[in-house]
Amino acid sequence: MKIKPQTPKGFRDFLPSAATRRAFLLDKLTLTFKKYGFEPLETPAVEFAQTLKGKYGEEEKLIYEFSDRGGRELALRYDQTVPLSRVIATYPTLPKPFKRYQTQVVWRADNPQAGRFREFLQVDFDTVGSSSFLSDAEIIACALEAMNKIGFKEYYLRINTRDTFKGLPKKVISALDKLKKLSEQEVVREISKSGFNLEKAKEVLVKIKESKPPRQIEELFNLFSPIGIDKNRVIFDPTLARGLDYYTGVIFEMEVEGYQTGSVGGGGRYDNLIGSFTGKETPAVGFSFGFDRLLDAANSQGLLPEDKATTTVLVTILGDKSLESSLKIASKLRNAGINTEVYLEQLGGKKISLEKQLKYADKKNIPFAIIIGEKEQQEKTVTLKNLSTKKQETIDVISVIDKIRLSQT
Repeated sequence: MKIKPQTPKGFRDFLPSAATRRAFLLDKLTLTFKKYGFEPLETPAVEFAQTLKGKYGEEEKLIYEFSDRGGRELALRYDQTVPLSRVIATYPTLPKPFKRYQTQVVWRADNPQAGRFREFLQVDFDTVGSSSFLSDAEIIACALEAMNKIGFKEYYLRINTRDTFKGLPKKVISALDKLKKLSEQEVVREISKSGFNLEKAKEVLVKIKESKPPRQIEELFNLFSPIGIDKNRVIFDPTLARGLDYYTGVIFEMEVEGYQTGSVGGGGRYDNLIGSFTGKETPAVGFSFGFDRLLDAANSQGLLPEDKATTTVLVTILGDKSLESSLKIASKLRNAGINTEVYLEQLGGKKISLEKQLKYADKKNIPFAIIIGEKEQQEKTVTLKNLSTKKQETIDVISVIDKIRLSQT
């Protein structure tokens, strides 16, 4: 039976042009993380289910769980914060503060929609082992600088503290977390489901909306100027809740002006989560970029590079007689740092027309082709063809390297 070639709903392939744009964005992010001293970390795709469960509140139902052949209850990585906490408990001698960034795929059994998938890349950076507000400020500074490096102009960070909701039931906090998606009337009705009448539910919402920045937020804002944060980029929003249960202090979300899908990242302080593994309180604060949303927002603002071929030059092969010369020039180009591809269908006496080889280069958007015929072999030259202008010239090898390099500047 013929198998239908398709991916499951919420899972995707990334062809070269898409993968190149993703790599471009990821490089901007990781370079920024390294500037602030964050080091890379990788954890397994599969964790014990008990490691993940009880950490995500209502979202726990989205964990992909399964039993292996040995009857062990396992789960796919849901986020990178809980695995980080498990790592800290597993390796207690890691130097503290421990600063790491992590760029790995996570899985959630969610309903796929615009900007939301079941398998997606998360980009996190965290500091573990410091309760200082300086750690929070540095996380915020790094996140804002990453947005600037990507090229965003209109973006801001909403900030709050979980202390704003002290004494409120979890369901009320969850309802407040939906203010970006629901009307105030709908949120009031959600709050009322926690035992409040509609009038009292309305009072709860008004009280939260009118809350003033608490002392810890003011102390954090005092660090912004010395650390290089533009205060105009940070907005106190007392309605910001963030749904994950493990947050204990300052919380924040990054938003791009005009991007309607939602926030492109968020995070906060979680001083108790690691203690569930170590048995003692371990302060931690971090931030996570939703990579797909960030990519979509960057693309909508024209911040991603145009589709370009990875290969700069195609070296053609005009039969077995030119094979050795073509391979040698390809090697010289690669040694000179020029991305070079050789047309591969020529061995064994099989001759492919030059026209077909040039069409192959055109289809891949390769800008240059090198042609080595009998005349070029005799004169120890090559013919360089610009596939955009269709102009060509016959020159020596050193000149061709210089000319291609010049075109890349």
